[in-house]
Amino acid sequence: MAGRLEGKVALVSGGARGQGAAEARTFAREGASVVIGDILTAEGGQVAADIAGNGGQATFVELDVTKEADWERAVRTAVDTYGKLNILVNNAGILRIEGVEDTSRELWDTVIAINQTGVWLGMKAAIPAMREAGGGSIINTSSTAGFVGFGEAIAYQASKGAVRLMTKSAATEYAKEGIRVNSVHPGVIGTEMVAGLQGEARQEMIDRHPIARIGTVDDIAAGVLYLASDESSWVTGTELVIDGGYLAR
Repeated sequence: MAGRLEGKVALVSGGARGQGAAEARTFAREGASVVIGDILTAEGGQVAADIAGNGGQATFVELDVTKEADWERAVRTAVDTYGKLNILVNNAGILRIEGVEDTSRELWDTVIAINQTGVWLGMKAAIPAMREAGGGSIINTSSTAGFVGFGEAIAYQASKGAVRLMTKSAATEYAKEGIRVNSVHPGVIGTEMVAGLQGEARQEMIDRHPIARIGTVDDIAAGVLYLASDESSWVTGTELVIDGGYLAR
């Protein structure tokens, strides 16, 4: 039985660990050839090796999402190695917890460059290759922080809110070319990004979710898989919220 992504080629940024690695592994299990892009070369190479060791197709490429040349190289790697590009997951991102007055200009610029500009550069690089392939699916990782304010993490929230609307703009621009663009909005996920939450702080975060647990990377990967697959062929410009009920309150 063919997998849900059989014959497709995907590029996942931030694919060396956490959510991105889970997405890369899920895609490979479902039949896709995967290009893993990240600045973490050892970890990213290991994910690619693990996928290959389990019978999948995967290649690692060093990718700093703030650099246009890196994106162009990553897309070229996908096309040269596997013949095309059908799927882009803009997953790379960073979280910093500083409010308005505590955020330095340097921190602001860094967060915006990775979380927001990196998404734009990824779409810009991938869309011509998807056009050549006859269409494609772009999944941009936002956050529940792209919907509601927390009174902190001003740069992070600004970037994730921007990703939500950048997604809608690109979706309307490229729909007639068969290129779908959607955003995913995870709640709190048990990755390295939130590893510092312990004790009462961690329990408080759990208690905010009606489904009383922190999410897993596989919870998100399942949703991203749906948006990457042809099962979502009539879905574009929308937000897939995977948050254990957090925004329902």
